[in-house]
Amino acid sequence: MTPNLAPHAPPFCPNPACPFHSEPIGCWFAKAGFHFRIQLPHRVQRYRCCRCRRHFSDQTFRPDYWLKRADLLVDVFHALVACSGFRQMARTHDVSPNTIATQTARLGRHCQLFHERLRPKGLVAEPLVLDSFQSFEHSRYSPTLFHLLAGKDTHFVHGFTDSELRRSGRMSKAQKKYRARLEVEFGRPDPRSTEKEVARLIAVVLPTPQSLVLHTDQHMDYPRAIERLPHLDITHCTVSSRAARSQHNPLFVINLLDLLIRHSGANHKRQTIAFSKRRQSAIDRLWVLVVWRDYMKWLSERVRDVTPGMSVGVTRRRLTLKDVLKERLFVTRVALPACWQGYYFHRVPTRRISHCLEHRCKYAF
Repeated sequence: MTPNLAPHAPPFCPNPACPFHSEPIGCWFAKAGFHFRIQLPHRVQRYRCCRCRRHFSDQTFRPDYWLKRADLLVDVFHALVACSGFRQMARTHDVSPNTIATQTARLGRHCQLFHERLRPKGLVAEPLVLDSFQSFEHSRYSPTLFHLLAGKDTHFVHGFTDSELRRSGRMSKAQKKYRARLEVEFGRPDPRSTEKEVARLIAVVLPTPQSLVLHTDQHMDYPRAIERLPHLDITHCTVSSRAARSQHNPLFVINLLDLLIRHSGANHKRQTIAFSKRRQSAIDRLWVLVVWRDYMKWLSERVRDVTPGMSVGVTRRRLTLKDVLKERLFVTRVALPACWQGYYFHRVPTRRISHCLEHRCKYAF
């Protein structure tokens, strides 16, 4: 991170309970000295809110607040979309894998707020494409689905939700017995999870009544999910998953996105030891990839004329990582949909891990 990203003056009070958190008026703060640190910037200006008396500093409004290795944030972002595993990144920078996991969680939360602030909230004027990307957490006995929704013409990724699955497919008798033991000990995933989560995703992207053309494969849960959305007039077009995955396929946009996810994420390779131990970690990485795909990556690497964000009209130019990490985003100032709040606060459990830490730091809000 470069030291010139801190604001020249605090834009608002970081205390969510303070009236100046949402609407700073007049001379609401006073300078309160400096504090010194080892990394750049060495001298950090401190302030005090005149209303709630909370002390804070320029560092409070930087995306690398509270990080001991703030210099890694940019490198970790690039590595996350360059198919690097946590231990590979840790060896490169001579740090612990837990340090990389902490930085990834920070980037995931930041990118989620960044996407929510920029994504279009009104009527969607183009057909949408929906598909479910399959991966797993902890072991292959815990498969997961990430339901992705993207624009058919613009390639803009509107968002995703996730579902747990029960392991299926060809298994030996020993594997079936082991799966049964796991289900007795940890419980069985909701068989209607895909139907529910797909409906929640579409409701987030399309909260108001409108007509829509939706392209999907022939998954049996998708029609039931659409029935849960009576406020939408959806024309559901299905395509066989056996059809050629060329540019003429109506699902080309989502097939390309699935390809990019497997190509850019080490945790989603078919045969890998870098798989995500927790679904929450995979969600953090996927938010980083969504921001990279929508706002930073060219729609065509040959033509290099627009990004998906430019095509949908939410940005005027291709954003750089400096633009994405320009300022710290506060969850108290960016309203997240209910189904995405659990992602931000790290409330997504992993059945076979008894203790999953939530994001509950008091001054982080």
